Parts: sequence; C-alpha cells; structure tokens
Amino acid sequence: MKEGIHPEYREVVFLDQQTGNKFVSRSTLNTRETIELDGKTHPLFKCEVTSESHPFYTGAQTRIVETGRVEKFRARFARTAGTVKKGA
Repeated sequence: MKEGIHPEYREVVFLDQQTGNKFVSRSTLNTRETIELDGKTHPLFKCEVTSESHPFYTGAQTRIVETGRVEKFRARFARTAGTVKKGA
C-alpha cells in the first residue's frame, strides 16, 4: 500500500441510541467523542438505528403487517355483516 494516502483504520465503538447497545468494529470513521471500554479508549460513533433496534431485524415489522391484514379483514367483513343473501 502506498504510504500517507489511506485513512486510519482502527477500532471504533458504535452506540445504538435507542437501545444503549454498544459494539466494537473496525472503521475509518473520524469522530470527536471517545469512550472508555474494556480498559481502552476508543472513538465513539452514535447510531440512531442498528440491527438491535430496526423493526426489520427485531420482528416488529411483521407484527405491523399482520395487524394491517386483520384490520382490512374486519373492515371488509363489517360492510357485508349486515346483509343476508336470499335463496341460500
């Protein structure tokens, strides 16, 4: 690799602001904040959404879809509930 043209690749702590979950990964991110973790000082990057809090990964999204299906069924059934078919 050519010297002096690549960003510094180091361990960075990512903090999920919704859940408070922290994890360490390697990155070239530049941050102003640092955090002490396991006796070492790491740069800190605050994330709004990670796999710990995103509805797709937590399964909350499927519950929303199921709720929507139930509501559609109830709305459709409510329209026809008062009518009675003759000749049946």
